[in-house]
Amino acid sequence: MIHTSTEDRVTDFRRDDLALEPYLSGSNHINTGTGERIASIVGGSALLYYGFQRLSIKRVLMSLAGLVLLKRGISGHCELNEAIGRNTAKHEGSPVLVKKSITINKPREEVYAFWRKLENLPRFMKHITEVDQLDAEGKRYHWQMEAPKLGKKIDWEAEIVDEIPNERILFRTYNGSDVGQAGEVTFKDGPQGQGTEMQATIKYYPPEGSIGSAIARMFNSLIENVVHEDMRRFKYLLETGQLPLGKGTPGGSSGGGNPTSEEEEK
Repeated sequence: MIHTSTEDRVTDFRRDDLALEPYLSGSNHINTGTGERIASIVGGSALLYYGFQRLSIKRVLMSLAGLVLLKRGISGHCELNEAIGRNTAKHEGSPVLVKKSITINKPREEVYAFWRKLENLPRFMKHITEVDQLDAEGKRYHWQMEAPKLGKKIDWEAEIVDEIPNERILFRTYNGSDVGQAGEVTFKDGPQGQGTEMQATIKYYPPEGSIGSAIARMFNSLIENVVHEDMRRFKYLLETGQLPLGKGTPGGSSGGGNPTSEEEEK
């Protein structure tokens, strides 16, 4: 039986909790709410239309203002909002911060290398169905997750924004992703140099609207157990070459894809 050493925390995010906030803000972050974006697109289009009706300084300025509003509406990013620290695109519900750690009886280099190849993650992350590399550098990836309670799959794109080989990986979702997320995975030698202590820290914002609320409810109720189980399965896979069935019974090879047995799917 595999014994895991875990330290778990699920809390509302506080701005001084960790250094992930810059990766959910900044120039690429959507900071304009849906209503304001629609108003900006409508108003910007109207200004452009009237601005092009006649050539004059006033009409040129009107057209320029229309372009600014259109950019604001389409991109969801407002320079003024960023300058004053205002964000009207806050997702419904509180963002959630999850921290979990586990000790794996394998060398740090091996643990890091397996995790860093993100295409491996669906092998032990039960609800992640697909992770595909999008660029030659191996920094940007497309993710797909099953959301059974919504009767659909959720797609998003994420990028690795910083990494130190064999020590840490820092990532965030792209601008416009359905699920706003940033996280850090760290790796260090275990006690007396035995094994690897790995810690995952994830902050997420579900999307706006009714779908976002449903995702938030699903995440709030499941994320602690899901992350715990994923890390337990990761530990078991690296240490035994197999995936656990139920609460620790060996089963399944280390080949790709999620297990399909009835016990594993419970």
